[in-house]
Parts: sequence; C-alpha cells; structure tokens
Amino acid sequence: MTYIPTLDELMCFSLYSASMAINRTYKPLLDELGITYPQYLVLNVLWDEDGQTVGAIAERLSLESSTITPLVKRLEAASLVTRKRHKKDERRVLVSLTARGREMRQKSGCLGERLLARSGMRPEQMIALTQDAKRLRDALLRANDSEDGQVQDQSATS
Repeated sequence: MTYIPTLDELMCFSLYSASMAINRTYKPLLDELGITYPQYLVLNVLWDEDGQTVGAIAERLSLESSTITPLVKRLEAASLVTRKRHKKDERRVLVSLTARGREMRQKSGCLGERLLARSGMRPEQMIALTQDAKRLRDALLRANDSEDGQVQDQSATS
C-alpha cells in the first residue's frame, strides 16, 4: 500500500503556506512604502541590475511579460521607475530606477529585519533555509526544462 502524506506533510503546502506567512509579515510595511509584494520583487530585480527590459525582469521572476507590464506601469506612476522604448528595437521596453526608486531600497530593508525577528531564527539559519529553497527550485526547474525538451522532441517525431 502506498503511503499518502497529509496536507501538513506535503512540502509543496509547507512552502506555499510559508510564502503566504511571509507576505502577511511584509504587507503592513509594504503598505507604508506604497507598493505591493509583486512590485517589491520587480524593484529587487532592478536593485540587482538597473536598466533591464520588461522581458528580462519577467524571466528573472519566472513570470510572463504581460504580468510585469502593469506592475511596471504602476511603479512608473509612483515615480519609482521610468520606461523607455529601446532605440534599436521598439518592441523592447527598458525599465530603469528613478532616484526615488533607488532610495526605496534602504526603506525596504526593514522587511528582512522584520522577517528575521518574527521567525525566531538566527541569521545563519535563515540564510541556510534560503539556500536550500533555491537549490530545490533550481533542481526542479532543470528537471522540468529537461522534461519539456524531451516532450517537444517526442512530439516532433510523432
């Protein structure tokens, strides 16, 4: 007989519910900053490397460009980013931080501090947990990409 885990034993549910708890922890602070969690993620991509295309931001966040565009428009309306059409390819939109967008990085530092404080974990534990989650994500993405390639190869020969 196959063992079927309970909801609380499922890793997918543990990660999902942890993500929801993190969002609830961040929400009051993000509200004070005037941004949403998805907008915060877009800003993080730009803080890592400013001046990226909508497509590059979408790829980094594993989202569709059509999801990123409205987020970027709202960030632009809040004077946190600017959007410019690429000179050589009008279809590409370059997104860059404004001075206010760069300042937001310092203001958002309290998010990590609050998460750490509320988690009851030591910084090195939080770092290790983050690294474990990233290794899991990367392994699953590689496996899924490999499987997707095999499925496409098989359908091409059918």
